Amino acid sequence: MTSQSPKQFLLSLPKWIIICALIGILSGSASAFFLVSLEWVTQYRIHHDSIIWLLPLGGFLVGAGYHYWGESVVKGNNLLLEEYEKPKKVIPFKMAPLVLLGTLLTHLFGGSAGREGTAVQMGGAIADQFTKLFKLDNSERRILIILGISAGFASVFGTPLAGAIFALEVLYFSKINFKSIVLSFLVAYAAYFTVEFWEIKHTHYSIPVVPELSFSNTFYIILVGVLSGFAALLFSRSTHFWGSLFSKNIKYPTLRPVIGGIVLAIAIAGLGFTKFSGLGVPVIVDSFSNQSEWYDFLLKILFTGFTLGAGFKGGEVTPLFFVGATLGSALSAFIPMPIALLAGVGFVAVFSGATHTPLACTIMGMELFGIEPGIFIAIGCTIAYFSSGSVGIYKSQIVKGAKYKLYQKFHKKELQNL
Repeated sequence: MTSQSPKQFLLSLPKWIIICALIGILSGSASAFFLVSLEWVTQYRIHHDSIIWLLPLGGFLVGAGYHYWGESVVKGNNLLLEEYEKPKKVIPFKMAPLVLLGTLLTHLFGGSAGREGTAVQMGGAIADQFTKLFKLDNSERRILIILGISAGFASVFGTPLAGAIFALEVLYFSKINFKSIVLSFLVAYAAYFTVEFWEIKHTHYSIPVVPELSFSNTFYIILVGVLSGFAALLFSRSTHFWGSLFSKNIKYPTLRPVIGGIVLAIAIAGLGFTKFSGLGVPVIVDSFSNQSEWYDFLLKILFTGFTLGAGFKGGEVTPLFFVGATLGSALSAFIPMPIALLAGVGFVAVFSGATHTPLACTIMGMELFGIEPGIFIAIGCTIAYFSSGSVGIYKSQIVKGAKYKLYQKFHKKELQNL
């Protein structure tokens, strides 16, 4: 943890308020454009589903773009985490347009991916450009990266509190001072209100019935949390497995998403698994009122892991929402609790386990679903966090805190080796 005197903080505050405003407006506007574009390509694919057969072409365009122009930014979110931990050089601005186009192509042709990674990378790339403009040192660069992550996350999901906390928590609160915390919240709201200004609508979810907190209900939610943690572990391992498999066996990077696109096109269009293409938001919404099939969450893990592992672009978080919501919904066949509550807890708990961010996910759950189910959401996110293993979706994330200490105590070895 770094520190700064109150006087130094106050003297530097005007500069940072200007920076936050600029990052918030620019990142929020970028996210607004991205969300509108994403909705357009999604609707186009839905009404022209035969375009899924062109996934290999989409894979070629994405693969070639990154191989010839984006090799320095291909690590995506992991690059942001690495630059935060060990600052070396300013993140190239080209990360923003490359991930934007790559994600839109992935969704246009029907790949299974999310959107958070795109918004966070755009936010991070935009924010880091202020390093040279304001002549910032490495400690100040770290603040910029926090601001970029916060702005991207808050704007794409419409959850400013969760966005601000996620940016801090995903970095395990390392090298973070009071100024970082204040500015993270400031930029999150700036980005959030920018998206509101552009009149972009976010998906709304509802948990209409919340039962009382009893011993039996607590037990059931703990069970959901454990299973959500296992699902998060499976998701993370799956994504890393497919990425490793493609990189080891196909040396030419451009060819990886082409071959992956052929397999995906046959599976999605040829075998009729179109519900697992794209974000899958309609399936998520439906899971809150209708019981999902027991295998839905497993197939989403498979399709998303394969899509991203092959080299297509997009985030992991919305697919994690899909996995968690459909898992919770399917569990309503065995757990005597409201289906919407189970889907909602799974929604954020799997995300918590896969990113090691239980606090941010708890806050996000309450921002999305209201305060009433807050205690159940907190229990589910915490249990999933502890039961999801040591490997999350971000390879470069350093896992510290309560999970690290618990795993050290029981396994007597380094967490990253578990």
